[in-house]
Amino acid sequence: MARMVSRPGGLSAYADLLEPSEAIEPVLSRSVSGALTEWLTEIWSGEELKTAGLTPRRRALFHGPPGVGKTTLAHHLAARLGMTLAAVRPERIVDCWVGASAKNLGAVFDLARTDPPLVLFFDEFESLATLRLDARQGADLQHNEMIGTMLARIELHPGIVIAACNHASQIDKAIWRRFELQIEIAHPDARGRRQIVSRYLAPWGLPKRSLAALAAALEGASPSLIRGLCESVKRSIVIGPKLGWQLDRKATILRAIAAVEPAPGDGRPRLWSLGADDPALPTIPWPLPLAADIEDAEESGPEPRTGVVTPLRRR
Repeated sequence: MARMVSRPGGLSAYADLLEPSEAIEPVLSRSVSGALTEWLTEIWSGEELKTAGLTPRRRALFHGPPGVGKTTLAHHLAARLGMTLAAVRPERIVDCWVGASAKNLGAVFDLARTDPPLVLFFDEFESLATLRLDARQGADLQHNEMIGTMLARIELHPGIVIAACNHASQIDKAIWRRFELQIEIAHPDARGRRQIVSRYLAPWGLPKRSLAALAAALEGASPSLIRGLCESVKRSIVIGPKLGWQLDRKATILRAIAAVEPAPGDGRPRLWSLGADDPALPTIPWPLPLAADIEDAEESGPEPRTGVVTPLRRR
């Protein structure tokens, strides 16, 4: 988990300040990776874009189901730019007193005008930017006032703003249009699932055939669920002997899927539905081999990195 760093000026009262040195490399689909590479490149290409009558886009909305890594991605993007991420928490903005929520939101934008600049990130954006209401009560009036403040301030803010939401349909349409990029972050495809398993099962690993079979059994799983499964397996391997647990393949995998459940409403990947009867289980070598000892190990993509995310350089 990223370290929270306090800064003068009070922004830490509303946001967790996450430094570039602790960002983690995300696993992305090719389409999302391409869109984000384009955006990062254009941020450093202001002079070239000006000749075409354009300016770099400054506002992006990430939307998709919980657990797909939207916050991790925002932190990584800020790190690639060499900037701190100010991750605003909605519960620090919303207040029961009339006018207080809009005032808090305005304070966030004022405090985010820093030198050096930072990336302003709104997590759980639905809490701040849902559709405007037919204002008949004080709470409805306050919500609409906050929406008005968001509309005015987000467009005038000179820095980079990223927001993340789980339910795009709940976002006020006028606010949606204020974002120049709207990028869907979906559950990982088969390639992404293989990379996530390889990443979080390390230092153990799986040969290609087993990795492909397990990735198929994890279809529909979020990155956070796959990570939890892999880490649960590793914990069993490490502490199981101390507790006298059965450590055969079936017992270990069943213990792992019992300890890490999909979120309600997310659906159940095949591994959770079939359990011991899942056809992926017999393909998994046991005891698990170390990744370094597997001759046909699949390239897992970038390892999780802390302290070494390289800022994108101006070309």
